Amino acid sequence: MVVDRAELHALLDDALVAHVGVTLGEHPVVLPAAFAADPDGPDEDGTLYVHGSVAAGWLRGATDATVCVTVTQLDGLVAGRSAFHHSMNYRSAVVIGPARLVEDPAEKQHALRLIVDHMVPGRSATLRPDTRKELAATAVLAVPLHEASLKVRGGGPVDEPEDVAAGVWGGHVPLRLVAGEPVADVDATGAVPDDVRRRADVLAAR
Repeated sequence: MVVDRAELHALLDDALVAHVGVTLGEHPVVLPAAFAADPDGPDEDGTLYVHGSVAAGWLRGATDATVCVTVTQLDGLVAGRSAFHHSMNYRSAVVIGPARLVEDPAEKQHALRLIVDHMVPGRSATLRPDTRKELAATAVLAVPLHEASLKVRGGGPVDEPEDVAAGVWGGHVPLRLVAGEPVADVDATGAVPDDVRRRADVLAAR
């Protein structure tokens, strides 16, 4: 269980990809998905939403089943003074719980807006309403954030004293996700909208 819920939600706000693990038939499947977290969602301790196509087999298999959703942010490469002490710096959340198909239209619309705004904050308010066909083709799963664990590693290697004394260099290489300049598609007109520009600027400044 997560003791510091604020730290959990900070990671869920920062990371952009979730991996959903579900058992299909005789074997497990783990697939990436867009997601968003709602700390005030209808489930105990908040709700994690993931979305996909209604035709996706993994999504149908996850409905009403216990799933594992993992969200990881890689923060650095750790160069130790031995192979044993090489590592990575990261923040990782694991959420386990029953996945329910979101069928209430208001909750589904809310979840889809959250997922869009998780990628580009404020974007959903600038878009036309979803069509009935689009909503029918899209499924949203909700997983309660009640059973969640958080693991974090930071800093340099934890080397043996004799390896440090031998004089081999040790340390870490910080990593971060950095956005480039927004690229318009061939049909785009006008300037880059403010919501996209703000998102790119925030990521570029990391």
